[in-house]
Amino acid sequence: MHVWTTNEAMDNMVFLQRWLQKFPQYKGRDLYIAGESYAGHYIPQLAEAMVEFNKKDRIFNLRGVALGNPVLEFATDFNARAEYFWSHGLISDATYRVFTSACNYSRYVTEYYGGSLSPLCARVMNQVTRETSRFVDKYDVTLDVCLSSVLSQSKILSPHEQVGQRIDVCVEDETVRYLNRRDVQAALHARLVGVDKWAVCSSVLEYELLNLQIPTISVVGSLVKSGIRVLVYSGDQDSVIPLTGSRTLVQNLARDMGLKTTTPYRVWFEGQQVGGWTQVYGGGALSFATIRGASHEAPFSQPGRSLVLFRAFLQGQPLPETFS
Repeated sequence: MHVWTTNEAMDNMVFLQRWLQKFPQYKGRDLYIAGESYAGHYIPQLAEAMVEFNKKDRIFNLRGVALGNPVLEFATDFNARAEYFWSHGLISDATYRVFTSACNYSRYVTEYYGGSLSPLCARVMNQVTRETSRFVDKYDVTLDVCLSSVLSQSKILSPHEQVGQRIDVCVEDETVRYLNRRDVQAALHARLVGVDKWAVCSSVLEYELLNLQIPTISVVGSLVKSGIRVLVYSGDQDSVIPLTGSRTLVQNLARDMGLKTTTPYRVWFEGQQVGGWTQVYGGGALSFATIRGASHEAPFSQPGRSLVLFRAFLQGQPLPETFS
């Protein structure tokens, strides 16, 4: 089993231990943890740390992990961006060719964070940026840019995006104002320690940026082997961590683990509409699903469909096969 674990994973586990000490009535209850985006790194590591801790003192009844548009394997996830851009009409055929041959996205990110951006990669990325346009939300390519919450993602995933350049603050401004109200913070028992105000993204936490290159898909595999159900889901309008990369990683993991397909790739429904597509392996031990019309943060843009997905996962039930 994997042995390296981030400080964040260990800090989260200590928090959960102390939380259960303070609220012992919740000990023994089924526990599920979930996260999106860079949580593809720290959630599997947290889950793995909990599994290891349980070998000495079983206090976590961890049953499942859900990962949304997660970073699981650097090259596969990041290089899926080029095909996604091209297939959705965001870049030309010529730009697609240089974005996959001359300088792919994983190479660009490596050079950028390594402080050694080559002229070639700079030219390719400038061309990609010109064609995709800053007026398209890369986290939800069909969304009008007014809803800017998804534009303020961490620069870890899109270092070339100028996050400070906003077309319209809309929902994000309303959310920031609300969460910075004294009465709201008091109701949430939230204390501002070391910061002056709440923000969507801040520089308070510092990341080792090239840790992105460390794969966590093998940690996902170890969780499945431990009996933890794992769901990987993708908002299908996200070009930052596209569904194609996640689907490939899940398929390859299932193959490497010898898990048979128990639910072939099919649609699932939310109400009277297609909610997305899904494929299940090993009787539910590992599953993949898309959420139709959803962004990088799926519940933000498709809360109803996300609720159907999460409810089915928590209940251990298949996603709806028919209209309801």
